[in-house]
Amino acid sequence: MSPFGWTTVHNAGVATAATIPASRLHGHHDRPSMVSVGTIIWLSSELMFFAALFAAYFTIRAVSPELWSQNTAHLDVPFAAANTTILVLSSLTCQAGVFAAERGQVGRSGSVFNFLAWGLREWFILTYLMGAVFIGGQAVEYATLIQEGVTIPSSAYGSMFYLTTGFHGLHVTGGLIAFLLVLGRTYLAKRFTHEQAVSAIVVSYYWHFVDVVWIGLFATIYLIK
Repeated sequence: MSPFGWTTVHNAGVATAATIPASRLHGHHDRPSMVSVGTIIWLSSELMFFAALFAAYFTIRAVSPELWSQNTAHLDVPFAAANTTILVLSSLTCQAGVFAAERGQVGRSGSVFNFLAWGLREWFILTYLMGAVFIGGQAVEYATLIQEGVTIPSSAYGSMFYLTTGFHGLHVTGGLIAFLLVLGRTYLAKRFTHEQAVSAIVVSYYWHFVDVVWIGLFATIYLIK
């Protein structure tokens, strides 16, 4: 940090001087980012969409308790719990990447085994891999349930199960694409900028959102049954 309030940012782990006020990277602005505000508003609409799915799930379950009892017996709760744990932990790694972005650190400054020296890239790559594992686990679960006769046309339960978890899976996939875009931008840009940091923060909002929604879905589908 220089006496004039400028910061040094890192690209691929190499420090380069940049004329970016440290206050901009650390989020001290005269007004909030319009991108962040717009993202929060959009996520609010997505929350209403998932609220409608929850309402439909509980309504149909209320009128078909026996159907729910028969089909929930096919669920592998321990497997789903392990998959859920991976997704929840990915929220922590995502936030670690955001902290690195706020420091202006795009790449690691030490050994790859020194997690404390990781930058935005390393944390976001790990988050991406954990999210991909979650999607892979969901695909395995779908294949198993289909073999056991739980399909979309088989019953109202099958329709609601695949509708709720499927839409969430699409949102997770969208988040994975967003991570790739943020990472690709850091590799293409000559230096790490405030705008890139804002992009990382906005993606983290979205990722935390899909994690929270899944916790609700997991409790509803696998625990309450």
